[in-house]
Amino acid sequence: MIAPDKFRGTLEAADVAEAVASGLRAVRADLDIRCCPVADGGEGTLAAALANGWQPRVEPVTGPLGEARTASFGLGTLADEPAALVELALASGLALIPADSSGARRTDPLAAGSRGTGELIRAALDAGSSTVVLGIGGSACTDGGAGLLSALGARFLDAGGTPIPPGGGGLASLARVDLSGLDPRIAQTRFVVACDVDNPLNGPRGAAAVFGPQKGARPGDVAALDANLARLVDVLAQDLGEPARTGAVRAGAGAAGGVGYAAMTVLGAEPRPGVDVVLGLVGLEAQLDGADLVITGEGSLDEQSLGGKTPLGVGRLAARHGVPVIAVSGRCTLTAEQLGAAGFAAGYALADVDPVRCFTDPATMLTEVGAEIGRRLAR
Repeated sequence: MIAPDKFRGTLEAADVAEAVASGLRAVRADLDIRCCPVADGGEGTLAAALANGWQPRVEPVTGPLGEARTASFGLGTLADEPAALVELALASGLALIPADSSGARRTDPLAAGSRGTGELIRAALDAGSSTVVLGIGGSACTDGGAGLLSALGARFLDAGGTPIPPGGGGLASLARVDLSGLDPRIAQTRFVVACDVDNPLNGPRGAAAVFGPQKGARPGDVAALDANLARLVDVLAQDLGEPARTGAVRAGAGAAGGVGYAAMTVLGAEPRPGVDVVLGLVGLEAQLDGADLVITGEGSLDEQSLGGKTPLGVGRLAARHGVPVIAVSGRCTLTAEQLGAAGFAAGYALADVDPVRCFTDPATMLTEVGAEIGRRLAR
């Protein structure tokens, strides 16, 4: 079983899996090889689900800076019920903001919003989904999920009853949140949010302070956004009471610029580790039946990986079934002892072979790694 994540910036997960499989087939035609591309709940999650049988839907949405665009979501089943997968990055992601001639993104951290993600959720409800899985990595916004909730019928108003501007900057004039128009189907829908960060909404570890600079926020912007998110909590508390305040300090409330807060506090979403969510979406456990070896990996296998990224999640699942695991990566900063302690029988890093070619021709190198694994299996 070959179940890798993407190699960010070079290969999608499906391409990684096929490259390794090609090498294995070249030297071991007798092997039964199955490919199951996976992800960790962030960018690439929808692609992994589609590669494993989910069906795509394309919808017109509002981009992170208000531009009209289209975005995809996935339809499938979970626990024999109709389900949808919404990947925030495809509608409200930082990668959607265009770059200038120097390659720098023309970010506007105060104006960027999450409305497009809410529009995808609404489309998922229209499609009859009883469960909506929300992957929230790679966001451009720090709006506390206000844009997402607006697309689902909530109204964010200033003191004069006028809708506030989109984005985290617009929250400065927020005086009232009207949730009476929130889509009634939300109450009958199970929401799961794939979340791998434990940051609260506000403060020195909050959405603005930790993730704002990655989205172009200067120190003054960070201070303003943090204050505006605190204002959102105060105003929401007028309707929701104490849950609005306790929700702000929950682990993961600061994910995706506060979309985690909106999802958990208003939509009632259940937070779960991203890789566990994805492994359930693609049904990897069932596919492991009869497997003798699992090959997994990602672009960079490092200390962050040990915190629960894709290779560790796949490895844990394989270990429960008594199946050995090999890791492949673009680079690996872990020691042999760390790899062994994490449960990997072996590790192959492309950069150890050729640190330049691993960026320019990773597919061929992965095919060579697959062939080497195949030869070792024959010994």
